[in-house]
Amino acid sequence: MTRRIKTLVCAFMAFMPMMAHGDIELFPANGSVDVNPDTHLTITFADEAVVGNKGFIRVYDKKNGKLVDQLDMSIPAGPTERTPDAPDADYIKTPYVYESKHITNKNTKAGTPSSYNRPDTRCFQLTIIGGFSDGFHFYPVMTKGNKATIYLHHNLLEYGKEYYVTVDKDVFANFSGIKGKKAWTFKTKQKAPDKEQRVLTVAADGSADFSTLQGAMDFIPDFLTDESQRRTVKVRKGDYQELVYFRNKNYVTIEGEGREETIVHYPNCEVFNPHPADIKTNELRGTFPSRRAAVAADNCRYMIFKDITFKTDCVGQAEGFLLNGDHNYAENVNIIGSGDALQVNGSAYWMNCMISGLGDTVLGRGPSFFNRCTLISIGPFMWIRNTSENHGNVFVSCTFKGKGKGISYIANTSVNKKKGYPHQEAVLLNCTLDNIPDSGWSHEDPILETARLWEFNSVDINGKPIDTSKRNPYSRQLDPVRDASIIGKYSDANYVLGW
Repeated sequence: MTRRIKTLVCAFMAFMPMMAHGDIELFPANGSVDVNPDTHLTITFADEAVVGNKGFIRVYDKKNGKLVDQLDMSIPAGPTERTPDAPDADYIKTPYVYESKHITNKNTKAGTPSSYNRPDTRCFQLTIIGGFSDGFHFYPVMTKGNKATIYLHHNLLEYGKEYYVTVDKDVFANFSGIKGKKAWTFKTKQKAPDKEQRVLTVAADGSADFSTLQGAMDFIPDFLTDESQRRTVKVRKGDYQELVYFRNKNYVTIEGEGREETIVHYPNCEVFNPHPADIKTNELRGTFPSRRAAVAADNCRYMIFKDITFKTDCVGQAEGFLLNGDHNYAENVNIIGSGDALQVNGSAYWMNCMISGLGDTVLGRGPSFFNRCTLISIGPFMWIRNTSENHGNVFVSCTFKGKGKGISYIANTSVNKKKGYPHQEAVLLNCTLDNIPDSGWSHEDPILETARLWEFNSVDINGKPIDTSKRNPYSRQLDPVRDASIIGKYSDANYVLGW
């Protein structure tokens, strides 16, 4: 065999694993350069992509052969049944501590408790996102049609490195795998953007500063102190299937290219990512953070969200968006969730947003001011849990569209499941109501007299005044003359939000 023929045969044999199941397309393409370290890997097959339950996907440093990351496909993604609370489960006794420690999969074992909760020893896929050491369950591979997307553990790839990827033959059905140091290689960008760069761009195809929203938010420093330091993350049109969690971010704008064009979503829910079995969460200020939302901004202030969609792909206790913090603003944002589609704890202003869910569609402790928003719900539109420390939910010129058969109440009442919210406040001013029960507010549980369930000038979709004669007796219709002062105050976002 001549040297030239032998060389050609060797080259063909090295390429054969990629061709054994017909043509495939790799992203990043083999030999790519200037790849973002936060990129997702994809394989596009000629036929439908079918994921197996064994084998490994591995990433190596090509220079020294060191294993950088691996995904064990035999490990289940996460729980599929609700995790029962331990008998001694209670709220943490002191407020949860938010610090800036730059915790990642590189320096911390995923599953390390961030409070005094006991570690979860169950065997599921686990990755640290946004500095939350307890970690998140995640799907290592997700498929859509003939395309498989591989989700590496976060923050393990670095700038200025060359990597090679191997895929065992059992990872996908009818696939012989990808083997060797030359079959799938790529080089990352030499360096990150400048730390002082004020505008960062995200594009799923890798043509921008980052490939994921999470990657951009990880890059931005924690606890920026004033408006002069504001960073803007421009997320280009595209479908971003990623679980997003960030904390301690101040003065950051996240702006899409249109709420129908820029969509961030993930199949997350409370079953898949529950709170620790021995610690309760959600109800009180300072409790252990929730991990069940598709997109969560935790302990964040002076954030702006514009022209984007946040969505969960799950049914259950599953927020499309969870927002904890103060002085936050959203405009032209679609939020699509299941039970508790939007959870808000801390002051937030919502302008021209669409919020759609299956019940308790707006949850949280408030305060929130909604201006010209559209709410769509199969069950009750909200379950507001504010205390006397702050106002609750106020809606001005908003539209409520009930999708349920007689169950789309404006709100759950102040006593529910034996939990009391005596200062619950939900105020509707000049709102349009469609397919809302005559009682307006839920009557299944008693309403405490200290609750404020108020309406003024509610109309139907034709602009005709709503017949409120059958409203729950503990709710109140505001009078334009007698209650003019109240109506004026609650029309003012600064009064409601305390800004």
